[in-house]
Amino acid sequence: MTAPAPVFDRNAIPGASPYVLALREELRGKRMRTVGQFDIAGRAVTIALGHDSLWAIIRRDEARLAMRAAFAPGGFKARRLRARKGEAMRVGLSSAMGSQVVTFMTATDELPVLRVTTQLTPAQYLLVPHLPRDLYPLGADDDPLEARGNVEAAQRGLNSGLLYWRLDGDTPGSLLYFQNLTAMNPYYNATGTRPDGAVGGEWPELGYLPPTPPQSGTPPVNPLPKGEAITLSDALLVFHKDGPIDEAHSARLFLQMLGSAYRLIDKPKREFRDWPGRAQRTLRDLTEAPDATIRHYGHVYAHPYTASEYPDSMVQVTLLASIHDFGKWLGKPLPMEKTLAAGLDRFFDAKLGTIRRYLPNVGDDKDADAVDSWYLYHPLLGLGHLALEGDKQARRLFEGSLDFAIKAAHHFRYKWPIQYKVTDFSIITEARDDTGLGQTDVGGIYAYVMLTAHELTSDPRYLDEARKAIDAARGMRFELNYQANLTAWGAAACMRLWRITNQERHLQQSYVYLASFFHNTAIWESEIGQARHYRNFLGATALHDAPYMALYECFDSFAALERYLKDGGPDLDASARLMVTDYCRYALDRAWFYYPDALPADLLCQKPRNGHIDAKLSFPLEDLYVGGDTAGQVGQEIYGAGAAFIFTSRAFHHVEGAPFDIFCDLFLMASDRTSDTSLSFQLAGDPAETANLSLIRTGRSKLTRVGVTSSPGGTRKGQRIGGNRIDYVVPANGRIHLHW
Repeated sequence: MTAPAPVFDRNAIPGASPYVLALREELRGKRMRTVGQFDIAGRAVTIALGHDSLWAIIRRDEARLAMRAAFAPGGFKARRLRARKGEAMRVGLSSAMGSQVVTFMTATDELPVLRVTTQLTPAQYLLVPHLPRDLYPLGADDDPLEARGNVEAAQRGLNSGLLYWRLDGDTPGSLLYFQNLTAMNPYYNATGTRPDGAVGGEWPELGYLPPTPPQSGTPPVNPLPKGEAITLSDALLVFHKDGPIDEAHSARLFLQMLGSAYRLIDKPKREFRDWPGRAQRTLRDLTEAPDATIRHYGHVYAHPYTASEYPDSMVQVTLLASIHDFGKWLGKPLPMEKTLAAGLDRFFDAKLGTIRRYLPNVGDDKDADAVDSWYLYHPLLGLGHLALEGDKQARRLFEGSLDFAIKAAHHFRYKWPIQYKVTDFSIITEARDDTGLGQTDVGGIYAYVMLTAHELTSDPRYLDEARKAIDAARGMRFELNYQANLTAWGAAACMRLWRITNQERHLQQSYVYLASFFHNTAIWESEIGQARHYRNFLGATALHDAPYMALYECFDSFAALERYLKDGGPDLDASARLMVTDYCRYALDRAWFYYPDALPADLLCQKPRNGHIDAKLSFPLEDLYVGGDTAGQVGQEIYGAGAAFIFTSRAFHHVEGAPFDIFCDLFLMASDRTSDTSLSFQLAGDPAETANLSLIRTGRSKLTRVGVTSSPGGTRKGQRIGGNRIDYVVPANGRIHLHW
């Protein structure tokens, strides 16, 4: 008779690895040798040498954890080294595999942070078949199997190497573990590995699992070089004495802890990019390139990809709205705006009372009635923006689609599937995976559409709809993000709701959207393989589980987060402001590399899934990869061409009567023309940060010397770049004064 299979309690620890058991045994038997001790914000840190590992044992009353700072099979000898400036302790280790140096640094300017960095200098060319995880919560009697808590979020794919946990018990608290993956680029390139999902684990064995070559009968032979120091780990542990009370509190704690870690890591330099020039080239190519547009019903429609795919309303309206903003920036309407607007009415289905995705003559290879949930609302977002700008056609189509938009929301009870038929709401694809979750953040963009309708009409029904949609998303926590830009618009909707209603819960709910958004960003600069040719720092993956970053989601998130910051004002949490601000200003640099003319030709995909790639056209690739994969595998997206128009109209500023334009990688929050030859404006970045400011020559006259001062900071010295630009570095939260 076969014995019944064991039944495990889902809330219990299902088993224990040898590493967990070995740690428990060493702690029980007090077999570790103390190397040194120090304190950090009421926490006692003991550095101890075990059988094969150097440990940091951290205790605050009953809240305890052990971190493996170094590992060597067979053990090693340890000695304290003279600590350098800013270090709490430095330990040298020697073993058969080589020498290791472990540094411990503490910071308490914001939340308390312990930083542990481990470098190895191999004694021989070193193959690395396995390295264990490094983080273990401890329960009663320092037993990891007795630890109680919950992992709220862990690394997804090649995004940030982070883990956020809640510790339960008599001394509750929260911890954010953040691996500075940038520091390990040499390790990844030497071993031919990627840190894909490397930070996570199963309770109580958590933290960073350094990637190693796959082991098989004939494993890859990629050794670490002999005699060269290489970083194995650069971990930051951020502590908070509070455990999360609810979803919104958990999100805010996460953002505050993430901000504390973020302030301590080295960040790549941001470079000036000529977005106005890029915008002009993009406008030319949209107007002239045969592969950019197609004619139907006597009107011009944009291809979604180069000479590929059927026109759809999201593509048409996104381009139309962004070209409108660029024309407004130029001070004149652009013919291409009128050209694209002429055919909009063909997307409207008078019988249903809504904008449809496709034109009526879409090919038989498409289901004309199928619509992704977000696709119903994003065209309305753009039409609403144009309506607020006074566009009568856009207002007619926008208001004509609102009843159907609400009908769909009611049918799905504000919890949308992936795809359904627009004719009867029958579901085509309900969930994104086996969790049963659909497009979880559609309620955010729906809410913003409703708030736009309320601004246009003052009808309280739309305000009520926005509230209901935001409230329906409660409880999603870190599963809220489905698509990056939708999540960003959800944050913006919450902030706008708070400003309208003055109800604090909407402000707090905005942090839930932000936490989920930044959970899906890569807060590190990859130099793995071909990734060294472009920037990815702070890039967001297009979808919650996407392997790539996409420019459409990037610039649309940029636009949403600009509105979030301007509505947020001084009441916004400082760490939330820091993360949102830096996402936007790194986008201005990072986004440049989506354009094929900015990449090496051999990095471009030769046979993309959609259309073809033409590097002569100023349209971006859809996909760039943190791991350095071939770029543009999905295609060259014409619907992402709005990026250059949006970046130009938000980051570059005309000054009437001055011989220059202004570029700043922070949004200008307030400006004052103090005289015919002077101007002042306020920046609202992090007090510890700086901003890049450039004065760009306009016209034929020489760019003469301009007086630039800041409060605080005084006179700023500029760096002249050729004859057309002067660059300055100014305080990110300063008042900037220009005089010419």
